[in-house]
Amino acid sequence: MNVTSPGTTSILERLSREAPYPNARVIVLDDDVNTFQHVVDCLCRIIPGMGSDRAWTLAHRIDSSGSAEVWSGPLEQAELYHQQLTAEGLTMAPIERL
Repeated sequence: MNVTSPGTTSILERLSREAPYPNARVIVLDDDVNTFQHVVDCLCRIIPGMGSDRAWTLAHRIDSSGSAEVWSGPLEQAELYHQQLTAEGLTMAPIERL
């Protein structure tokens, strides 16, 4: 049975076009607790594809600017990385939806 007439779209089709899966940013904040090495180790271990050079660059940016975006992408992954970095003791900004 055809639920839509020719030339129309179903509600599900409209919703999937109108509401793409949300993306988010993961931001680490500067603090006086964590060492550069700890931040670098956490980023390399938790953020996929994070290399040591990039992690050191981000650690210096966190120190000099007060924060740095360490990852952006699908919200579900952002929540996971945010949770893992928080569990390691890093000071985190709230997840920013894009």
